[in-house]
Amino acid sequence: MKVAVDRDSCEANAVCAGLVPEVFEVDDEDQMHILVAEVPPALADAVRHAVMSCPKAALRIEE
Repeated sequence: MKVAVDRDSCEANAVCAGLVPEVFEVDDEDQMHILVAEVPPALADAVRHAVMSCPKAALRIEE
């Protein structure tokens, strides 16, 4: 499972980073980064929740 961000939609609200900091990070310049190429299976449910929680619907899962 992979997760992708639509950079045009992302406002770097950091909801995802707050929920799964092992996968998402917002830097000091308000840029959101995905820290892993493949989501570890143990974090899959948390990442799904983070994707659904994004206030701008800027995240998507690629399986």
